[in-house]
Amino acid sequence: MNPEIVRTGDALAVHAGDVELFRYVVQPAASAFEGPKPYLHPVRTLAGDVVTAYRPHDHRWHKGIQMTATDLSGQNFWGGVTYVRDEGYVELPNVGTMRHEDFVIAGAGFTERLTWHTQAGEHWVDEVRECTVVDVDDESWTLGFATELTNVRGEPLVFGSPTTSGRDLAGYTGLFWRGPREFTGGEIIAAGGRGGPELMGQEAPWLAYVGHHDEVDRSSTLLFLDHPENAVTRWFVRNTPFPAVNPSFAFFDKLGLAPGETLRLRYRVVVGCGAWDRGHIESYVEGHSW
Repeated sequence: MNPEIVRTGDALAVHAGDVELFRYVVQPAASAFEGPKPYLHPVRTLAGDVVTAYRPHDHRWHKGIQMTATDLSGQNFWGGVTYVRDEGYVELPNVGTMRHEDFVIAGAGFTERLTWHTQAGEHWVDEVRECTVVDVDDESWTLGFATELTNVRGEPLVFGSPTTSGRDLAGYTGLFWRGPREFTGGEIIAAGGRGGPELMGQEAPWLAYVGHHDEVDRSSTLLFLDHPENAVTRWFVRNTPFPAVNPSFAFFDKLGLAPGETLRLRYRVVVGCGAWDRGHIESYVEGHSW
């Protein structure tokens, strides 16, 4: 099955056969409070089951799969409230935007150029983002996601998270997946025989989430693979009160970016049909090395 990309207004739709694998929205109609930025939603399995959530009532700024930055030198490119040490979550005038500038579409993928601007209008980051659909077979397809973030502010930038600001085990920042409500309580499986919510804040080369769909007698598996050359990754993962996975690059420790310096990150997200067990996942990983 050869994926096909179709431009539809302010979005790209990627199809494999009769299934729209995902829609990539480049210019979302969102309030400034939600931190407007491109996102993937809905994301579907080859069976047509949706595996992402959009604007859930608990966090309106969660939109499918998106690149975020919860704390960039005090600015919030995540959306919503900001965690402040000794105060908790506070609504501040610091919610930035990631603006789509242009596309180059080639084959089953695209390269996008974006610019990051603070709420005050300052241009801090230039981003080059690549999204590619690969490894499409009878039971799964893979999203390759790569980004290059270049500091154009003229002074150092520092990436952090709520945990670096004092909140225990809330180190989310970077590529973030919010699963559908029906996936709450799903199974978390990770490398090295590990699993469960206790993976929060731990390192692992891969992590999978198995969820079960309402209305249909089907399950789906999402497998997240971290590239070995990435900055140190620690997993932010929850299956309650909502399903979420994020390979965070600033969970416990801040990451600095000097003027003109570029941060490069690469991930793969495998979207699989059915409830994959550990043996199936490990076999897949062994056969699909970087």
